[in-house]
Amino acid sequence: MNLRKGQLEFGGNRIKVFHDDVLAKEIISNHILSALPKSINRELVVVCIGTDRSTGDSLGPLTGTFLEETGLACFNVYGTLDKPVHALNLEENIERIYQKHHDPFIIAVDACLGKMKSVGMIQIGDGPVKPGAGVKKDLPPVGDIHITGIVNISGFMEFTVLQNTRLNLVLKMAKLIAAGISRANLHLQYQNAMISMNSGQAKEKLI
Repeated sequence: MNLRKGQLEFGGNRIKVFHDDVLAKEIISNHILSALPKSINRELVVVCIGTDRSTGDSLGPLTGTFLEETGLACFNVYGTLDKPVHALNLEENIERIYQKHHDPFIIAVDACLGKMKSVGMIQIGDGPVKPGAGVKKDLPPVGDIHITGIVNISGFMEFTVLQNTRLNLVLKMAKLIAAGISRANLHLQYQNAMISMNSGQAKEKLI
């Protein structure tokens, strides 16, 4: 099925939406919020995977850079244009995350290749992403949930295809993913503020 603007595709605990859907930011945000753990003791981490040396593979670092510039109170961000998380340092960064953060809940962001009709689509789902699979690299899976953007077509000379992907599309998708995560962050900030306020009022009544 060739999805058009305004249409969604669901599959299990996964949702797909085109980057130019008018509700895409809200859809991404809501799906992230619904997937987050109920435990307040788990730290939330966004790992944006990729490199700025390849246009198609820069989706992750661009997303991380936008998130870092926005500033998030509820999410810790790894992987930016300045400090990318890529094939050569992925395992090192994952190890650091588990050392630094208590029982981290990881959202992995990465670019991927797909069918021509799916280019420009963003997928959000449960479970990890397998970085490097599109270019035959054997890297460890990452993430409790994943957000992937289909930046170009697969099936032939994937490395070259990534190198020749349009930056305009990747930039739009990265901004959208960052906007969705930022919206989820604002929701969590508001939620935490309300919990703190209600807790304070309860203490005042006891006094």
